[in-house]
Amino acid sequence: MMPRQDQLNDAVDRQQPSAPDHLLETQRIVSRPQFVVRHTASSACEFGPHSHSSLTVTAVLAGTMLATIGENDFDLSAGQTAFTDVGQVHSASVREIVFVSIGISSGLVNELVTELGLTRTSAEVVFRTSAVRDELLIETARALSHEMEDEKVGQGAMLDALVRQLTIHLLRSHLTVRKSARIELSRAGPVDRRLRRAIEFMHDNYSRELALEEIASAAHLSEYHFARLFKQITSVSPHVYLANLRLERSRRLLAETALPISQIAAMVGYQSQSHFTKIFKSVTGLTPRVYRRGSRV
Repeated sequence: MMPRQDQLNDAVDRQQPSAPDHLLETQRIVSRPQFVVRHTASSACEFGPHSHSSLTVTAVLAGTMLATIGENDFDLSAGQTAFTDVGQVHSASVREIVFVSIGISSGLVNELVTELGLTRTSAEVVFRTSAVRDELLIETARALSHEMEDEKVGQGAMLDALVRQLTIHLLRSHLTVRKSARIELSRAGPVDRRLRRAIEFMHDNYSRELALEEIASAAHLSEYHFARLFKQITSVSPHVYLANLRLERSRRLLAETALPISQIAAMVGYQSQSHFTKIFKSVTGLTPRVYRRGSRV
C-alpha cells in the first residue's frame, strides 16, 4: 500500500533540522473569529512578502527581526513591536527569535471604534508608525503567550479579553481613525468604494482562476484603468492581492477545520498540494502541516 500524502509530509517535517538546545522550536496558533494569535520561537525563519486582511501587531520578546514594512526597513530587537496595516505588504528575516503576532479583524476594530465613540461615519483605521517601544504591548504579548501554553478553564474568554484590551490601547496610543467618504464597509471589511465590487468579487471567487478582465468588469472598469487604480489604492497588484487572500483563507481552514491539506489547497485555488505547500511556507515560515499542528481554535 502506498503511503498517504499526509504521511509523506510528516516524514519531511521530521527531517527538518532541530533548533539549538537553548532555543526550543515552538509554534502555537490560536484562531478565533475576531483575531489570530501566533507565538513563535525559532532559531531562524524567513517570511516572504505578503499582507493580511487584519491589523497586525508583532511583538519581539527575544532575538532579532529584520523587517520590511511597506517601503521601509526595520532592525527590531527584544522589546520592540512592529505594526502592519490591513493590506500592507511586509516581509521579515528572523534569528534566535521569540515573537507574538496578533492579527485583529476589522470587525473587532470597528466594533471598538463605535463603542468608544471615535467616529460615526465610515472610517479608515491605520497605524501612526510601523515600529515602537511600548512596554504595555510587550506585557500583553507575554500574557497571551502564557495563556496559550496549555488548555485552561476560560482560556477563550481570557484571550478575548486580552486582545480587546490590546486593541483599546492601540486605539488610544498607536492608531489613527481617518474619516473618509471613500471608505465603505463590505464583506471584506472597510474598502475604498471604487474597488468594493471587485474586491468582493475576488472574495467570492478566489477558489478558481480569475482573469484580470473578469475582475475589472466587476468594478465596471477597463483592465488598464482597474489595474492602475488598484495598485494606486492598495499598493499591490490585483494578482498579489488575490494570492494573499488565498493564503489568508488557507490559514483559517488549516486552523479551524480537519479538511485534508490537499482539499484545502484546491479550495483556495491551487492545482497541486506541492505548489500550495511551497507558497505557504515561503510566507509563513511553516509547512501547512506544521502550521496546523500548532493551531487550535
